[in-house]
Amino acid sequence: MKELQLKYGCNPNQSSARVYMKDGSELPFEVMNGRPGYINLLDAFNSYQLVKELKEAIGLPAAASFKHVSPAGAAVATDMSDTLKKIYYVDDLKLSPLASAYACARGADRMSSYGDFVALSDICDAETATLLKREVSDGVVAPGYTDEALAILKTKKKGNYCVLKIDPDYVPQPVESKDVYGITFEQERNNAKITADLFQNRPTKNKDIPEAAQRDLLVALITLKYTQSNSVCYVKDGMTIGVGAGQQSRVHCTRLAGNKADIWWLRQNPKVLALPFRDDVRRPDRDNAIDVYISDDYEDVLADGVWQNLFTQKPEPLTREEKKAWIGQLHGVALGSDAFFPFGDNVERAHRSGVDYIAQAGGSIRDDNVIETCDKYNIAMAMTGLRLFHH
Repeated sequence: MKELQLKYGCNPNQSSARVYMKDGSELPFEVMNGRPGYINLLDAFNSYQLVKELKEAIGLPAAASFKHVSPAGAAVATDMSDTLKKIYYVDDLKLSPLASAYACARGADRMSSYGDFVALSDICDAETATLLKREVSDGVVAPGYTDEALAILKTKKKGNYCVLKIDPDYVPQPVESKDVYGITFEQERNNAKITADLFQNRPTKNKDIPEAAQRDLLVALITLKYTQSNSVCYVKDGMTIGVGAGQQSRVHCTRLAGNKADIWWLRQNPKVLALPFRDDVRRPDRDNAIDVYISDDYEDVLADGVWQNLFTQKPEPLTREEKKAWIGQLHGVALGSDAFFPFGDNVERAHRSGVDYIAQAGGSIRDDNVIETCDKYNIAMAMTGLRLFHH
């Protein structure tokens, strides 16, 4: 297939939309089911690049959950605790390594992942398809599907679930272009390789970045390579736990991603795990209720006439003091930034969410202030010298 007509562009009024290869060659993907839209394909091709690079860099199956051309979450396959399985709603499923990677990618920020487009680094198996089938999702891209997995996915969304098979050997042209306001932009593709060699320059007093932390920093930086800038990413145990994308101020990225990381950790608090949800409350409604319950607006969930629709009994509030104490127990988080930190305030905010390792480009006139702030909290920081803007 050399050209694919789409339903419409970014919006329904943009009725003429298609994808094709400028050199007239065959498209490097195949539609196995459904009908992809313009934004679906933007998500698919950005997210597949991300998981492909994660697999190449770390050697583990990888998955990503994309919304509006930025990752809501990304992860490589690692062992999940029983607590994570519970808060990701997969404690009743048999999980392959690939399925566990997607469970973690989706679980990083379940509200943002609602209606996502999914990318898988490996051939989709039945376990991953079973997980996908029961989540609200628009589509998936992978290098292949087992017969059983494809049969499962074809039953999703009344048979309209978008399933794309991409050629894993496809190599794009080294120069890319796009039109903005009728003007063509052209640049070399960002083919920068992200490896642990980027972590050699460690200007902080603490220079200890263990292998597990280096893996997490690789996850963070590769995720940022396909996140709309400015962007900051928090990672723990091979999975993103907070992505801040598309903010004009870097400290706002750090705050946004840090708040998401805090929510991820607070979902594991015993009071949250013990919330007495009614059996008829759906997973998305549980996610919404949990986010409100652990916010400063938890009175809304506990108000009469509201909690009865969600819980079998009125739950005890999670106080501000309890939340602060719980977040204080979070440690070992790795943080990546797609460009330099201009001030130490980013490190201050990162520290509050358990960050012990940082990788950022460096090169700010205030690098000394950033290093000093890291030393204040015994944070090990690597300056990569590599900017990862993505627009």
